[in-house]
Amino acid sequence: MRTSPWLVLTYSVIIIVGLLIALPNVLPQSTLQRIPAWLPHDQVSLGLDLRGGSHLVLEVDEADLTKERLQSLLQDARRVLREKGIQPKAVVRSQNQIVVTLADASQSDAAVTELKTLANPISTGLSAGQADLNVTANGATITVGFSPAGISANVDNAVQQSLEVIRQRVDQVGVSEPTIQRIGGNRVLVQLPGAQDPSRLRELLGSTAKMSFHMLAPNNQPGPGVTMMKDDEGNSYPVLDRVEISGDRLSDARVSFDPNTREPVVSFRFDSAGATRFADITRQNVGNPFAIVLDDKVLSAPVIREPITGGSGQISGNFSADSATTLAAMLRAGALPAKLTVIEERTVGADLGADAIKMGVYSGIVGFALVAAFIFVLYGTWGILANVALLIHTILTFSALTLVGATLTLPGIAGVVLGIGLAVDANVLINERIREETRKGKGAFAAIDTGFNRAYSTIIDGNMTALIAAAILFYFGSGPVRGFAVTMALGLIISMFTSVAFVRVAMIEITRRRKFKVLNIRPLIPFSPYDKHIQFMKARFFGVTVSALLSIASVVLFIHPGLNYGVDFRGGIQMSVKTQGAADLAKFREGLDSLGLGEITLQSFGDNNSILVRAQRQEGGEEAQTAAVTKLKAEVARIDPTATVEGTDVIGPKVSGELASAGILSVVIASFAMLIYIWVRFEWPFAVGAIVTLVLDVTKAIGFFAITGLDFNLTAIAAILTLVGYSVNDKVVVYDRMRENMRLYKSMPLREIIDKSINETLARSLYTNATAFLALVPMAIWGGSAVSSFAIPMVFGILVAGASSIFIAAPILLFLGDWRRRHAKAPASDENVDIIPPEQGRPRKSAT
Repeated sequence: MRTSPWLVLTYSVIIIVGLLIALPNVLPQSTLQRIPAWLPHDQVSLGLDLRGGSHLVLEVDEADLTKERLQSLLQDARRVLREKGIQPKAVVRSQNQIVVTLADASQSDAAVTELKTLANPISTGLSAGQADLNVTANGATITVGFSPAGISANVDNAVQQSLEVIRQRVDQVGVSEPTIQRIGGNRVLVQLPGAQDPSRLRELLGSTAKMSFHMLAPNNQPGPGVTMMKDDEGNSYPVLDRVEISGDRLSDARVSFDPNTREPVVSFRFDSAGATRFADITRQNVGNPFAIVLDDKVLSAPVIREPITGGSGQISGNFSADSATTLAAMLRAGALPAKLTVIEERTVGADLGADAIKMGVYSGIVGFALVAAFIFVLYGTWGILANVALLIHTILTFSALTLVGATLTLPGIAGVVLGIGLAVDANVLINERIREETRKGKGAFAAIDTGFNRAYSTIIDGNMTALIAAAILFYFGSGPVRGFAVTMALGLIISMFTSVAFVRVAMIEITRRRKFKVLNIRPLIPFSPYDKHIQFMKARFFGVTVSALLSIASVVLFIHPGLNYGVDFRGGIQMSVKTQGAADLAKFREGLDSLGLGEITLQSFGDNNSILVRAQRQEGGEEAQTAAVTKLKAEVARIDPTATVEGTDVIGPKVSGELASAGILSVVIASFAMLIYIWVRFEWPFAVGAIVTLVLDVTKAIGFFAITGLDFNLTAIAAILTLVGYSVNDKVVVYDRMRENMRLYKSMPLREIIDKSINETLARSLYTNATAFLALVPMAIWGGSAVSSFAIPMVFGILVAGASSIFIAAPILLFLGDWRRRHAKAPASDENVDIIPPEQGRPRKSAT
């Protein structure tokens, strides 16, 4: 039995290229700069949770955008009617439409014709070519409004323009390597690495920065066409609605300092057309006050002392150096086309990111070492080959992450670690199959060939269930959770090469060179769980009863006291605070409760120097949330001057509701996907048994969250979905052997086949659960709060999944098999596999 040299060469090239691509990830920057240019230099990008920075999701305010467009439409409607000599009684805005009342109803058709000229064709989507306005007439009354497609087109255009404006603003303040991209129909994602001030970022990115110059009402009297506006000090001004000059006429804006007061001011300059217009206005209004307005707030309202013909001016106020710099940057970049609301904000300090990297790497190395040691003890010298394959798997995973440009997050590191455990599963299945074939008396090459062939379908089925869970998690997840889905999926795909293809070629080559007649895979420590004859089905009622009681208890715990929902699902504010000495929780609780921000909870995590502060969602929208964050930070600094805020999450009600809905939907879809896959690959009783067991496993995991008080957040949903895939994976190992034995022992009673199959796969089930358990235990212990909601429940879930495969899934299969036998009437064909073995001497029933 020989392996093609070309195949060996191909595998060698894949491994060497993968090693070269992954190598820059472990080299310091100084070394990386010295290696030849023709070698790979790219490194895996680190997520904000590992390198620190700010993550914001901004949403276009559709209502504000429509209001703004209607205001412009109102002016245009008056203009076109005036130009055509059509006299309206009134042109007013009523809710989301313009209402034109004509003095002469006979002019209605002409007015409609002219108003339709204000419409613009929609350029994209299913409504391309249609007008964005609806114009309808009823006698002397004409209504003009945006169509639903027109509103969607306005939002789409606003998002596109906002992307460019945000990029310019970020460039103005000098942030390196920003990520600015569109997500969904009306949202923009902004990720800025490094230490950033969240409140300044909100001001920089969320402010519309629509600057305009207005005259004040004569004698300061409010009336029609006048809007009362305030400045930062609360002073009110009667501002005329008419815009004398808009901010788009500004050509430059810079920070300077008043020579008398030395306070920061913003100096601005108009373009040529703006300078001419500004000169005319100031010449005509000497002695009158005018207002400089930014986003419906008066920045200053000076009196015009003399004509200003130079085309420049100054904005003074209570500016700090940072706020003046931010205002200048916004004016230079231009105004946003619509108001952007910050609906999600996450900030991670650089120190917290560095700690996360350290914890992730250490726990990953320890997990790898534990799995490698276990495999070496289990398979002796042949375990070394499995560990080499595992090392290659890890290297190729990082090379794949580099190639696809994926971002590595802390949950992503957890995905790599879990991938190690799942990759070893394939080696365990193969080695145990080879051992079994050797015990049957087969020679070395025959044992290798049969062992790989029979383990292959089980490995494919197991990996497919996990890939289904990863795909659903990627689709419904966001941010770091998507990073976990990517790393787990890549790990599963790569394991098919390292654990199956590479190991097979290596085993054949070693066996050929060493001239082994028989392949004995011996453990270092004698242990033989083989040839057992445990009658598991005798304990089926006990197992099902205990499982049902635990699941009922879990449901009760879910109702009361309930889950400890994280900020992802309930919205609000979450802050990570670190103190130099031991944190005085009582002192922090007393000070923070006095702020009047509603319910505030404090929780120690990691060590006694770290506390987690949670505040409920604030009424009053995003501005109230921002103000609450500022108050919390100030109070933390007052209580303990040594304390630092290392991370902040601010989630609005809209995002929290969407995340909760997506989490529930993803678990339901994953369960149905598993049901369909098992049904197709096996038969419906197998699928029903797997799904019933899966429901029981998931309810126990929910109960575990309730009883331990772990945060139930996006990471917890990732744990539930991974557990769904892993649980079904574990069932597949037993189901695959049952299916095989049903073909071999057609006259054996179903109960005996199930017991026999469980005994034959007992070693594999124990070993595969043990490898996944050992891979995740270090992450559960040292991974930190960011992954505790994943690693700890997964460790618990692995134990539950292993037990449920034997004591829940198998008894359900036996019950369905007995029921189906009693109700079956049609004869069976010998070619189909049925989970109901026929009685001795009777024809076999059909699988359908």
